Amino acid sequence: MVEQQTINDDLRKERTTCTFNTEELTNFIDGGAEYTDKRRQIADFFLSDPRCKDKVPVEYLSHQEHYEQAIRKACFFYNKIKKWEEISNSNLVDIYNIIWSSGIDTAILKQNVPFGVHTFMFLPSLIGQGTPEQQEEWVGRAFKNSILGTYAQTELGHGTFIRGLETTCTYDPETEEFILNSPTLTSYKWWPGGLGHSCNYAIVLAQLYTQGIHRGIHPFIVQLRDSETWMPMPGIKIGEIGSKMGMNSANNGYLAFNNVRLPRMHMLMKNSKVHKDGTYEKSPHEKLTYGTMIFVRVLIVKSLVTTNLMKSSTIAVRYSAIRRQSELKSGEREPQILDYQTQQYKLFPVIASSLVYKFAAKWLWDKYSAVTSQLERGDLVQLPELHAMACCLKAVGTSDASISVTSCRLACGGHGYMNCSNLPNIYALITATETYEGENTVLLLQTARFLIKSYETVQMGNDVSTLETLSYLERYNSLKRLPWTTTLDCMASAFFQVAGSKIDDCYFTMKRLIDSGTAQEDAWNRTSIKLTQASEAHCRAFIISVYVKTLKMNQFSPELMDVLTQLGELICAQWILNRLGDFLQHSNLKPVDVHAIQRLLEDCLERIRPNAVGLVDSFDIRDEILDSALGCYDGNVYERLLAEANKSPLNKEPVNRSFELYLKPFLKSNM
Repeated sequence: MVEQQTINDDLRKERTTCTFNTEELTNFIDGGAEYTDKRRQIADFFLSDPRCKDKVPVEYLSHQEHYEQAIRKACFFYNKIKKWEEISNSNLVDIYNIIWSSGIDTAILKQNVPFGVHTFMFLPSLIGQGTPEQQEEWVGRAFKNSILGTYAQTELGHGTFIRGLETTCTYDPETEEFILNSPTLTSYKWWPGGLGHSCNYAIVLAQLYTQGIHRGIHPFIVQLRDSETWMPMPGIKIGEIGSKMGMNSANNGYLAFNNVRLPRMHMLMKNSKVHKDGTYEKSPHEKLTYGTMIFVRVLIVKSLVTTNLMKSSTIAVRYSAIRRQSELKSGEREPQILDYQTQQYKLFPVIASSLVYKFAAKWLWDKYSAVTSQLERGDLVQLPELHAMACCLKAVGTSDASISVTSCRLACGGHGYMNCSNLPNIYALITATETYEGENTVLLLQTARFLIKSYETVQMGNDVSTLETLSYLERYNSLKRLPWTTTLDCMASAFFQVAGSKIDDCYFTMKRLIDSGTAQEDAWNRTSIKLTQASEAHCRAFIISVYVKTLKMNQFSPELMDVLTQLGELICAQWILNRLGDFLQHSNLKPVDVHAIQRLLEDCLERIRPNAVGLVDSFDIRDEILDSALGCYDGNVYERLLAEANKSPLNKEPVNRSFELYLKPFLKSNM
């Protein structure tokens, strides 16, 4: 461990140039000063405990040792959650919200929590899809962690296409039992977190058959392992899927069934029901079955996207303030690499992305909470809009975050490639989100279905202004007549113009194909590239609009408002220049205006430069959460790199045994 040292001089000087109060931004990000205090208290409670620290970095452990350590720390972690609930008298949901949103979980378990799916999918499914009697049976035990569950949906042969799942569950009215089977190799459940060895229950999605009729996908609760011996239950074939690019603490598993019998009440029946005689009662709203997936996508945006953007930008910006390289002016001291415009271009948009996605995630979380309350009253009107936004924000956000983390790693040069920078691990965690809980391309196409349907409503002369995210469809064309001014408002308007025009293009492209005799499904497939692009454009327009509204609706100090405006201008300019053809074709931007946008981008980089370290300091991420030799608050990078190198098992002795076994004979072989 690095001894306590003074703050690096370069980093200390950077903090003196900050023009705004960093605590003001920290409090706003947290939702208020009281929430900042609560988050810091929770972080200190968990991270000051020596049991949460690794004696040996996980990359030096075997696969089995890694898993066993993850289980030890996960049990400690959940016990600490329970302890904090008792001593603070806090709401458990609020505790989980703070822990996962701040990255405390990954500070303790670097490559994911083995029981994470239990908390975020198994429990919500029981609550959202179980009857009161089923909730009474299972929810209390799950909350107490006396049972540990996972969510078994994805199969070897099917992932995002849920209707194609092959696992079957057939009702036998004579015994009042369901019979669960995996009829093919491709029907093996594959990927559920914690399934390998960590969980003894699962919610299994399977094709239901009653009275000889196929009823579609339904959820069933299944005991996988004996609670005392942990041996697989009869008819259960179960194991771990093996090592992955990252997330190796998650203990992802496979699962197959051979005539596994379940009592009738093991089908979650809040929505659809199977009566004793096998009579099937269909849910009045089939889409309610997919509520768990919407919830997880909301969480991905709220926690993983924003947290990992903030972590990676903090690491790379602090390192860039310390690292000195090359000569900017001949004969002068090597400059901080943060002074290079190209370095600023790699990093400052990541800072901006952290905030624009933070604000968009807050909107999505609030929307989810509101719609959930409406669903309880039987009101499903806003569910399609929520689903569409959860899909595209998850898709665009995780893609942007993966690109941004890579940009931060590259900005740190060779040191960013080292595991002790934590950037490889952050990348492995965030790039996984591009495929799980809905592959991103498929999610963009799901959003596109909502957009095309809504645009058709507009074409028929009906009103969509009640849908907050689509009100622009009735006015985007009129905005094209306005003069270009390169202001935040003007650029935000241009994003809506592009989105509306792309949706319009998709709609009429498909209409022409269908009118010429092309089947609707084929017309959709032949337009699918444009449809994904329209969804992305819609998502980016929404993200920018939320950011602009956030600035207008909150009282910031003039100093902070200036910085937040600069960040908004920067991300708008970058996104416009990245899709310049779209904006020239579909918005009021003219070729003569492009130079002004490039100039604005460069000006924003220069104006943000004195506040770069202050901005990432405002994210208020503890060293234990950053877990990076490059990004610590004190800036003593080189001392930490050497200390981390000496943790390697190969450095425990001056001569490795391979010398006597192999190298020495090789050297003397006169080859």
